[in-house]
Amino acid sequence: MARVYKVSLLVILSCLVLSGCTEKKPATGLYLLLDTSGTYTKELKKAQQIIHYYLANLGPGDSFAVARIDSGSFSEKDIVAKVTFDHRPSQANEQKRIFAQAIAHFIETIKSSAYTDINGGLLQASEYLDETSASRKIVMIFSDLKEELPKGYNRNFDLTLSGYEVIALNVTKLNSDNRDPQQYMKRLDYWQNRIETSGAQWRVVNDLEREKALAL
Repeated sequence: MARVYKVSLLVILSCLVLSGCTEKKPATGLYLLLDTSGTYTKELKKAQQIIHYYLANLGPGDSFAVARIDSGSFSEKDIVAKVTFDHRPSQANEQKRIFAQAIAHFIETIKSSAYTDINGGLLQASEYLDETSASRKIVMIFSDLKEELPKGYNRNFDLTLSGYEVIALNVTKLNSDNRDPQQYMKRLDYWQNRIETSGAQWRVVNDLEREKALAL
């Protein structure tokens, strides 16, 4: 019995010295949807700052993707940049540099979309995040949350986002909202109900200056 105890103790000490038995931090998967419709493209500089914030704060093994919401967003072609960060700091820093460059080019060259397929974007986001090894899955929607679809598009389906967190960012008010504030409230209520019915948690963050509100 004493010999077994000594062997077990040696194994534990070896693990502590080599850091081979320490518990790894669960990976986070973050998917950010950017509204590119109409005049909302003027808000994208704010989104760029948010992206830089998460590039600085996401770590090894975490996954990050940024995609545009346009006329039909259930497509990989709408993904602007995506990455799973390497465990080697030098490689991860290079990945972040390339990611930031792709976002900068996108924002400098973006053309407004006539439509806003938020549901399609959510579906694409869930497909991407489900393929990662992330334990925590977060979808952020940078949008005024007004969905407008091209003729013939059907988005009458159930979302399956059990265990997800969905966060609406920078939900600006439209001119029509100023005339009838209930439109704004109805839009928020619709998306809250849709997201929570899907099994996900829902929250809205409009004060982008509060770092605590953006913290993961």
